[in-house]
Amino acid sequence: MQTLAEHGVPLPIAELAEALDIRPVEREFFERRMFAMERDGQVMRNRRGAYLLPAKADLLRGTVQGHPDGYGFVVTDDEGPDIFLGPNEMREVLHGDRVMVRVAGMDRRGRPEGKLVEVLERANSRIVGRVLVENGVTLVVPENRRISQEILLAPGKAKFKPVAGQVVVVELVEQPTRYAQPVGRIVELLGNYADPGMEIEIALRKHELPFEFSSAAKAQARRLPEKVRKMDWKGREDLTALPLVTIDGETARDFDDAVYCERQGRGFRLVVAIADVSHYVTVGSALDGEAYDRGNSVYFPRRVIPMLPEKLSNGLCSLNPQVERLCMVCDMAISQTGVIKQYRFYPAVMFSKARLTYNQVAAALYDNDASALEVIGELLPHLQNLDKLFRVLLKARAKRGAIDFETQETRMIFDDNGKIAQIVPESRNDAHRLIEECMLAANVCASEFLQAHEHPALYRIHEGPTPEKLAKLREFFGEFGLQLGGGDEPKAADYARLLEKIQGRPDLQLLQTVMLRSLRQAQYSPDNVGHFGLAYDAYTHFTSPIRRYPDLLVHRAIKAVLQGARYVPAQDEGDWEAIGLHCSMTERRADEADRDVENWLKCYYMQDRIGEEFDGSVSAVVPFGLFVALDDVFVEGLVHISDLGSDYFHYDDAHHSLVGERAGERYRLSDRIRVQLVRVNMEASKIDFRLVAGAARPTERVGKTAREKAASEPVSPVPEKSVRRPRATEVVDAGEAPVSAAAPKRKSVAGKGAGDAAKTGKTVKPAKATKSAKPRKRAASGAKKKAKPRV
Repeated sequence: MQTLAEHGVPLPIAELAEALDIRPVEREFFERRMFAMERDGQVMRNRRGAYLLPAKADLLRGTVQGHPDGYGFVVTDDEGPDIFLGPNEMREVLHGDRVMVRVAGMDRRGRPEGKLVEVLERANSRIVGRVLVENGVTLVVPENRRISQEILLAPGKAKFKPVAGQVVVVELVEQPTRYAQPVGRIVELLGNYADPGMEIEIALRKHELPFEFSSAAKAQARRLPEKVRKMDWKGREDLTALPLVTIDGETARDFDDAVYCERQGRGFRLVVAIADVSHYVTVGSALDGEAYDRGNSVYFPRRVIPMLPEKLSNGLCSLNPQVERLCMVCDMAISQTGVIKQYRFYPAVMFSKARLTYNQVAAALYDNDASALEVIGELLPHLQNLDKLFRVLLKARAKRGAIDFETQETRMIFDDNGKIAQIVPESRNDAHRLIEECMLAANVCASEFLQAHEHPALYRIHEGPTPEKLAKLREFFGEFGLQLGGGDEPKAADYARLLEKIQGRPDLQLLQTVMLRSLRQAQYSPDNVGHFGLAYDAYTHFTSPIRRYPDLLVHRAIKAVLQGARYVPAQDEGDWEAIGLHCSMTERRADEADRDVENWLKCYYMQDRIGEEFDGSVSAVVPFGLFVALDDVFVEGLVHISDLGSDYFHYDDAHHSLVGERAGERYRLSDRIRVQLVRVNMEASKIDFRLVAGAARPTERVGKTAREKAASEPVSPVPEKSVRRPRATEVVDAGEAPVSAAAPKRKSVAGKGAGDAAKTGKTVKPAKATKSAKPRKRAASGAKKKAKPRV
């Protein structure tokens, strides 16, 4: 590449070989290398067969992102602006393909518009979709709406005879060209669209989630012992007499962590024991490869796709009660002010004394419930010590300046057919937060330990707001007379102080949502830049190795340090940065698949309620309309911009609103409105509403309304026509427009294992909120149903 740059002109391969002093015996290997570089887009050949540098020819490499409406974009590798691809260009590529493009001009919106030069790599070999029979021609419509081309079925005798409406998996035998649609053959018949569990089967294949263990991984799991053997005790401390307990949700089956607390002088001793998965899942083994490919367990409603086989995840590695288990321990001495004075990591053998639930612990500690006290029995003093430590850690958290946002969590209740019967709010009690703080302490110790010994690891990083988002946030809050401190580089404590200042305001939901969306998404990286939301200089995930691969990596790194060695991962040639990118991708992939399943279930739940009216709040404002989250029902859908009234509405990104051009009518984030359900599209997982009444805005009013003034003053002889009649949006009292139907619970941006989560199957994903007002699927996610916060 340097040689091509120095010559400044395209070079035939013979001249390039001569310039590089390639000997005849090396020529074959040189040509192979050049073909590989051409495949990767590092170089390319012109029509005369000469090699040239793409940058010199104004060519850009990138990945195609398709749009359901037929156009797309190329997200360039150099992080420049996205390149628009029109429908004609998109005919020969599919979503995810790697391409080389040339910028050919600007489109009517001022975006750079590209022309395809070459397809470098095809991303789709198998696609899941629905069978469509149209004029005697059988097609498959992809479930991934970003793939807008329909797939023709290859002619000839087929193994399967599909029926219209069935869900199938097709293998592409011909990729699309500018003049022809993609062609495929059916390799798997999944069933009918409304079959129980079909939404999960579709999501697994649509997002390419590994869901079947390889024969090698299954064989390795079968060879593992059924219980801890005496030979496994070697080099481990005996903690079997310590009254460690697990505290999780009622539906949890994999228990990563157990805790114990005792008074130590004026402070506390906290023991956090974590399942020692690394003892059974060895580096480079078949189980290790499977765990890496999955990256994490995926928690769907009523079904889990585990990272490890059930023998490990629910058996040998799960800290089940009344059995011996191998564990890695973080043993901490914590002062009365919540400062971790000392800590020690060591492998051990433990014996869990009880499997407790959050509700049981909360009932015993805070409600003196007789039945809960009876279950807990002699363990109560240890739990009381945990609670005292929790109060101390809460004060330390507040002093540190970690951010606490309020969210509403929900739980789905299913009928016998596996469909939603009801969606109910789920409350988090102090027992959840108690475990969360214990897990945070262990995670911080793990990161400090690895940093102190200069061993590479994956950190859980969370950067502060970008300058652009920070400027928008300051501008928005300035209109409310509020100010975020910290100058150009605010800290978490500045966010926390502002959040405390707006508590009790009727527009709390609006202000908090805007704050949340100014933050970036947390991810995994070997470059420690700290965790903004939790206000930690260093933070790792250590406490959930059963369900997260990064935690397993941290365990191996800690063990290596204890043994005076250095751990090098088997994957990606030991490249920690590549491994971090992979783990961040698998986390997002799982979130997207889970969201797809929830959206479909909620559409199914709402399809029989068309015509009903609901009250709700504007949860997102986008250029094409308003997303509305319904009260009590906890479902979200779209009010299209065309249904807002007979006016031209313009999107105001800075103020998160749509503003009418003629009448000045404004719809803003968190506004209270009433809508009617008019359409449910099961195929696209979209819910559409019609505006019935809006917008009730608690922050609109200042002082008395004109109507109230007129009522309180003496009747004057002024003619009625001279008194302007106020619009409905101006006369709404703050007391008439509560922010939400149910008061949300105080919620941390951490969690148990992020802190690590309550294992009720709930996931809180604050990182998702960082994409300010971007279009998303119309089926509401509402609040998520699993309590495994991701931070």
